[in-house]
Amino acid sequence: MALASLCKIIWAVGVIAWYFIRRPAERRAKRHRIVSNQRDATDKFGLVAASVGLGLIPGLFALTGFPHDATYSARPFSLVLGTILYCAALWVFRRTHKELGKNWSISLEIRAEHELIASGPYALVRHPMYTSFLLMAAGQAFLLSNWIVGLAGFLGFAALFFLRVDKEEQMMLEFFGSRYREYMRRTKRIIPYVY
Repeated sequence: MALASLCKIIWAVGVIAWYFIRRPAERRAKRHRIVSNQRDATDKFGLVAASVGLGLIPGLFALTGFPHDATYSARPFSLVLGTILYCAALWVFRRTHKELGKNWSISLEIRAEHELIASGPYALVRHPMYTSFLLMAAGQAFLLSNWIVGLAGFLGFAALFFLRVDKEEQMMLEFFGSRYREYMRRTKRIIPYVY
């Protein structure tokens, strides 16, 4: 089996795993009442951009090889590093869903009896779900040997992150007040000890 094909298979398995991690959280979330919803057009755009950059464009490349002109040869180190990054992304992604429990939402929402979670990956960063998306984008860039596909993952992540993170933190400040402000003082946004 060609190295490039193996890389594409690993990426596809990662996407399937991502879905199976996310699906139970979506079902569970529907059982809990929403008390505040900050979803707007920019939030929806960020979600679409992330879906396109981390799903649609790489999926198209994995299935068809398009865009052909931006493709380069896969390397063994890319397979190894991409697999490690994608596995790390899935581990963080699963841990965030587990820690959030009934508080999870795909959008900017506060649920009934919402709690401030500061354990697990949330002990290190305020937005580990975005950390997982950043790791997925990096894993995608190494696994799928195409410049456009690699860039698409990072652009999809960036659109979601930068369009939402300030609004998300403002919403948490309004709901949790000084508790969230203190939590912000002791944690970074998405990269432990850095940013």
